[in-house]
Amino acid sequence: MRFPVFLDTNVLYPASLADTLLRLAESDVIRPHWSVDVMTELERNLARRITDSGAARRCRTMEAAFPEAMVTGYAGMVDGMENDPKDRHVLAAAVHSDCEVIVTFNTKDFPARALEPHDLVAVHPDDFLLDQLDLYPQAVRRSLERQASLTARPRLTLLQLIEHLERIELRGFSAELRRRWPDLAR
Repeated sequence: MRFPVFLDTNVLYPASLADTLLRLAESDVIRPHWSVDVMTELERNLARRITDSGAARRCRTMEAAFPEAMVTGYAGMVDGMENDPKDRHVLAAAVHSDCEVIVTFNTKDFPARALEPHDLVAVHPDDFLLDQLDLYPQAVRRSLERQASLTARPRLTLLQLIEHLERIELRGFSAELRRRWPDLAR
């Protein structure tokens, strides 16, 4: 298992999606990667919605929980990447860390012609989570159950968590969870 995945800033921004992905990492389903650039962007974006200290705390907590996720040493590769200029740092870090997938809402910024030479694909988080559900259904369910049980504000049932994931553009994943596990509605 431990599939190497580069997580773009935009999938770490919604706390619930970041939590889902990182719980899959705790379950040894994926091996997350991100860069200093991604974490800087994440902290800046979070600070617009929560306090600066809260944004910094969340980023430092993620880094402490997954110290092996931080990718460094890719700066010299950035200019050679052929994807959208604002996301070249993401592709460079993903290549440098030998990831196989970039999980991002902005798949259009990573055209196949830019990814193919590096044996990489860019995948929307809905599709990525559907793949993980097919490969590791019980690990995904356990991760989601744990996430729901530990969410404090607001406290969520598993069904409420799935409904929330649906609202953040994970419609296919949410629908498939309901189809596979009709007991969630009870």
